[in-house]
Amino acid sequence: MHSLGVLMSDVSGDTMAVDYRGSPTPLLKLGLKTTFLTIITLGIYRFWARARIRRYFWSALAPGGDALEYSGTGLEKFLGFLIAVAFLAFYLGLVQLGLFFAGLSMLSEAETQAQALAQIAGQYITLVAVLPLIFYAQYRGRRYILSRTRWRGLRFGVEKAALGYVWRGMWYSLITLVTLGLLLPRQLYLLEKYKVDRTWFGTGRFEQGGRWWVLYPAAKHVVIGLLLILLPIVILTLRPEPPVWAFVVLALGAVWLPVGIVYYVVHSFRILTGLKTLNGVIRFSSMPRTGKVIGLYLMGSIAASMIASIIATLLMAVAGGVLAAMPGGAVPLDFEAMLSGELPLDQATGFITLAGIALFYLVFIVLFSALALVFIRQPLLAHYAMETRILNTSGLRNITQRDRDEMVEAEGFADALDVGAGI
Repeated sequence: MHSLGVLMSDVSGDTMAVDYRGSPTPLLKLGLKTTFLTIITLGIYRFWARARIRRYFWSALAPGGDALEYSGTGLEKFLGFLIAVAFLAFYLGLVQLGLFFAGLSMLSEAETQAQALAQIAGQYITLVAVLPLIFYAQYRGRRYILSRTRWRGLRFGVEKAALGYVWRGMWYSLITLVTLGLLLPRQLYLLEKYKVDRTWFGTGRFEQGGRWWVLYPAAKHVVIGLLLILLPIVILTLRPEPPVWAFVVLALGAVWLPVGIVYYVVHSFRILTGLKTLNGVIRFSSMPRTGKVIGLYLMGSIAASMIASIIATLLMAVAGGVLAAMPGGAVPLDFEAMLSGELPLDQATGFITLAGIALFYLVFIVLFSALALVFIRQPLLAHYAMETRILNTSGLRNITQRDRDEMVEAEGFADALDVGAGI
């Protein structure tokens, strides 16, 4: 085993590319296996599935030719999930108890308009009560992932600062709400800076440079899309016979806005990555392209859906043919007659129909989940990796090891709230 000094002093040159070494076949096999096991275990295996898939993607990313390592386990995630669910049950129980004593219970049926308004108020109060936990889950999820990530033998890590992230997230969200979304880029930048400034690679600290207004150029197409939607809506509301062009502009805005959102995500990533530093000298450059990202997502979604649908349909047809060919087997079903009500369903026919539908959806879900990894996630990750460079890499030799960050609850809250716990 090489010493850390050797590991960090073999950096050649000042610029380092990020290689992606994944391939479709092993990822497809892994996706099929983990998705199937997740379904038959009623979702329990998903913690182990996510750990295995994440380990695959980490090993495929190789900055400077050296792959990342992920040491997180499914058991850690499962135990963390149980802890988080127990806490959430207690916390939300207290919230509902408080609402009940305040006369805002959502458990009873509303009989008057006042009771209906009270229930709506209770729903919003519950949402606000959960919001701090969402921010907490996002920060803790990030901290767990990086605490289990290594490169060239050195660990990543994030400081214990989740509560600071929570109150900042709440305050920035309030400002964004009051300004009708105009300061959303400010919120996103400041929260990103809070996380990055508390992230470490070994003894090297990351820093997020720049100012919050640097993200506004990335939001230009979102603004254009909103204007293209709002202007026709105003005209359609004020004029009894709106012009045809208003509908054309509205349709254009409906396409422009989602494209603008993708443009913002891609270009804000480019901007923020270019303003990050490590240990004061190491910089980064990433130039993913909006058109490429949209194309990979659309083509991948179409390919995964078509292949999964065709195979699921063929398997259902084969299963139906086998049943019909058996002695005393079922008569082939006339689906058109069934839907029109002309063909009554007896118990056996109804059971076979439901079984066929269940088989179709089971096969489709397993195939689509696995194919989405191959046709969507992997190409997108490969595109981002190949467009990324690490600059001034001679500074890496000054970074040494850091202590392991123990986290009892892993990504429990992120899993329980379904936020920030993606691959």
